[in-house]
Formats: sequence, structure tokens, C-alpha cells
Amino acid sequence: MRIARFTTGEDPLYGVVTGEVDEFGQPDEDSVVVALAGDPLYVGVKLLDQEHKLSDVRLLAPVLPRSKVVGIGRNYAAHAAELGHDLPEEPLMFLKPNTSVVGPGDPIFYPRQTRELHYEGELAVVIGRICRDVPPEQATDVIHGYTIANDVTARDLQRSDVQFTRAKGFDSFCPLGPWIETDLDPQHFKDGVSVRTFLNGETVQDGSTADMIFDIPALVAHVSSVMTLLPGDVILTGTPEGVGPMEVGDEVEISIAGLGTLTNKVAQR
Repeated sequence: MRIARFTTGEDPLYGVVTGEVDEFGQPDEDSVVVALAGDPLYVGVKLLDQEHKLSDVRLLAPVLPRSKVVGIGRNYAAHAAELGHDLPEEPLMFLKPNTSVVGPGDPIFYPRQTRELHYEGELAVVIGRICRDVPPEQATDVIHGYTIANDVTARDLQRSDVQFTRAKGFDSFCPLGPWIETDLDPQHFKDGVSVRTFLNGETVQDGSTADMIFDIPALVAHVSSVMTLLPGDVILTGTPEGVGPMEVGDEVEISIAGLGTLTNKVAQR
């Protein structure tokens, strides 16, 4: 089930996207979104007698984390190597504020404080219920679904600050979308699911979740051993190699098999 958050020009609504999709999760031109009676994380999936053509609505960030976005650093060996870092012995966590979240088509604002703004295409896990100390084998019980994320990073600030808060916390530094897929389970695919990033149409990242150092159950277990996870919290699972700079006017597309494509442009703040 693909759960979207959208607007027709009025108050935001939640809905279920229906229609055929291609191998990458992209819907066909006849797809529609059927409105729901509220946020399914809290009221369940209750369909309304109201539908819109997907092409007629504006998609928003599919979830607004009530509490936090938890990032995972250096979870792909090749990415750690390209930045000159050692591999972590346990998941390396950092937080992004929920004010960094934007949706598909929203601008990524280039802050005046940086000269080195990077894209990082990632698979994102959306938590479905309050949980703490989740064993790895029960991780799927607390996962609502998956979406696509761009863990935008001011790389020069990350180096100078040592810790990640400022470098990853600016407004617009966490695009999410285009929707949440509740039926995808990357752990069931032997070769993982592909994570690809395109900068102005050119492939710059081409990885697979199979290359993660710590898999998704391990990440959920580790994060929940430190902090309580709430419905709507998001865990970013790390980025493959190929990160690099974005400039004002650039368009970034992140495609994950089964989830579709998240597209954002870089704008001057």
C-alpha cells in the first residue's frame, strides 16, 4: 500500500495511491489517490468516497515526524572509504530536526554558511508505533513502511564542527517522499533494493541496500536501545558511495526500486 500526503490547494490530506507501477515503483498516468479519514498512523486506513487523479494533486512529505529523524552515518563501506573514514563498530547515530523535512518538489535551500552542499540518497524507515528495546527479529513489527530520503549535508561544516548537528540540520535538509510503501521489505531481497541518485539527469550514486554494514533490523534495535521511537519517527539508513556537491539550480532525483523517485531542486536561500 502506497500512503501519500497531499493537497489539492486546501488543507493537507492523506490518501492511498492506486494504479499500476513499473519496476521502480513509478505509477502510471491513470493512477489516482483515494483520500483517507486522517493520519493512518493514528486512525488506521479508513477510505473516504473521494479520489483525485495523482497528476492533479501536489504531493507533500508523506510523514511529519512528531519527534525526530535519526540518521545513520557510514553504513556503506565504500561511502566511508570515499570520505576517508574508518568503518564504525556499531551504528553511528545523529539527529536531524523535524523542521528539516520537506516534500517532493520542494526546494533544498543553499545556506549562506556553507560552500560545499552534498546530496545523499537513502532508504528511510518510518516507525509505526511507540517502541523501546526492540529485538532485531521483531523490528518489522514496529515498521510502518519505507520512503526515500535525501540526507542533505553541508560537508565543510561537518568537517569543521566534528559533530553533525549544524551540517545536517538546516531547514530543507531532509526531503522525504514521494509516499510511504507499507508492503516493501528490503530484507526479503537477497540482492537488496537499488538506491540510485541522479544529478541533472546524470547517475552519481548506484548502490544497493544489500551493501549496508548494519541491516535494518539491527538499526531499529540499536536506535531503540538508546531512545524511545514514536509513530512517525524516521530512521535514515545511510548512503552508498558517490556523494558529491550540488549547486543552485541543480535537480536531484533519488530512485529506489519499489518506492519511486524523489525529486528536488536546489535554490538560493
